[in-house]
Amino acid sequence: MKIAVLGGSFNPVHNAHISLANQVCSRFAYDRVLFIPAFRPPHKEVKDEISCQDRIKMLELACQDDPRFECDDCEIRRGGVSYTYDTICYIEEKYKNQLTDKVGLIMGTDLFAGFKYWYRAEELAQKCTLILAGRPEEKLLSLHSNKPSGKFAEVDDRHFNLKDEPLFDSALKLDNPLLKISSTAIRDMAARGEDFSALVPEKVFDYIVKGNLYGNNSGTC
Repeated sequence: MKIAVLGGSFNPVHNAHISLANQVCSRFAYDRVLFIPAFRPPHKEVKDEISCQDRIKMLELACQDDPRFECDDCEIRRGGVSYTYDTICYIEEKYKNQLTDKVGLIMGTDLFAGFKYWYRAEELAQKCTLILAGRPEEKLLSLHSNKPSGKFAEVDDRHFNLKDEPLFDSALKLDNPLLKISSTAIRDMAARGEDFSALVPEKVFDYIVKGNLYGNNSGTC
C-alpha cells in the first residue's frame, strides 16, 4: 500500500485540503492519504486555536465518505512540538507490514524555502518521497493569521528557486489546481456570520455552525 501524509493545523480542514489529497491519489497512485493534525507546529505560532478534539472531529467528518482518506491523531497523542520526522517514523512502524513504497510527504509552496531548517531535514528527504504541491501566492492576512516563529520567521521565500535546493532533487512535482481557500479566511467569515458553506465539506460546515466554533455563525446554517 502506498501512503502519503498531509500535515497541518487543519483549523479548520477545508475543500482545498481534500482536493489536494485527491490529486495526490489520482496523479501518483497513492492508496491512502493520512491527514495528521499538529499538536504544536515547530514553524509557526498558532492563534485562535480551538480544541484538538474539535480539529480531530472535523477531519474525521471530512474523511468519512472516502476510504482513501483517514485522520491520524498521532501528533496530538504524542504532545509537545510536532516534528514531521518523528511522525514519519511512527507511520513507517505502524504500517511496516503494508507499505510497498516510501511514505509520501505532501508539502505546499509556503514550506519549500524553510524546509532545510526542519528537524532532521536531510534524513527526512531520504526517508520520504517529497510531494511538492502548489498553493496560491496571495496571503490572506487577518487578526487570526498564524505567524512564522523562531528561525522560520527569518526565511525569505521571495527569491527561492526550487532548482537550487538539493533536498528536492528527487521530489515529485504536483500540478494541482490552486484553490483560493484558507483556514484563516474561513475563521474570519465564521466570526462575521458570513456563509462559508462552499469552502468546507458539508459535515464540517454543520459541525462548525452547530458548535459555534469560531464565533457568530448562528445565522449561516
